[in-house]
Amino acid sequence: MIRVLIADDEALMRTGVRLVLEHDDEISVVAEAQNAHEAVEACRAHQVDVALLDIRMPGDGITAVTGIARHSPRTHAVMLTSFGEEETVTSALRAGAHGYLLKDTGPRDLIEAVRRAAAGDPVLAPQITRQLVDFRVRSGHSNEAAAGRLTELTRAERDILSLLGTGLSNTEIAARLHLSSGTVKAHISSILTRTGCSNRVQAAVLAQEAGLLG
Repeated sequence: MIRVLIADDEALMRTGVRLVLEHDDEISVVAEAQNAHEAVEACRAHQVDVALLDIRMPGDGITAVTGIARHSPRTHAVMLTSFGEEETVTSALRAGAHGYLLKDTGPRDLIEAVRRAAAGDPVLAPQITRQLVDFRVRSGHSNEAAAGRLTELTRAERDILSLLGTGLSNTEIAARLHLSSGTVKAHISSILTRTGCSNRVQAAVLAQEAGLLG
C-alpha cells in the first residue's frame, strides 16, 4: 500500500485529491496538512511514502521539502501546485523534490504519478519538462559548472542521463536504449555517485542545466 500525505491550505483541494487517489486500491491517504510544519510532522508520524505539497501553502512548500528530506527520508515529496514558473520549479527540484505536477493534472495521470513517485521515478508534468527544455534552448544556456559535473560519465551514462532529464522511467529508458531495466538502474546509481546528486530528479535537473537536452 502506498501511503500518501496531501498538504494544501485549501480544504476543497485536499478533499478533491483524496477522492481521486482513493479510487486506487493500492493508495491510501493517511494524512492531510495545511502548512509546511504540519506536512513535515505528518510525514514522520505516519511513515508517508509520497507527499503531495502545494508550493504556496503557509510556511512554504520548498521549506516542507527540505524538512521532509531531513526528518522523513523515506518520503518522496512531489509538488502539486498551480505555479509552474521556471525559477519556482528548479528551486523545488534543487531542494530535493522528486517531482513537480500542476493542479490541472488529470485523475488517471495523478494516480500514475503517485505510483511512479513511490517507486522512486522522477515525476514531471509534460508541460513542465517542455518549459525547462524550451528555456534552455531559447536562452542558449548551458551552465559550465553543471556541465563540468558530467565529465566523469561514460557515453552510456550520458545517454541515460539525457533521457532521465526528460522524465522517463527506468523501464522507458531501457526500452529506448534496448537495455535491461537492471542495467539502467545500475547506470543511474553510478550517475548519482559521479555527479553528487542525491536523487534521480536532481540528476534530471542537472541534465537540463548542463544543456544535455538541448
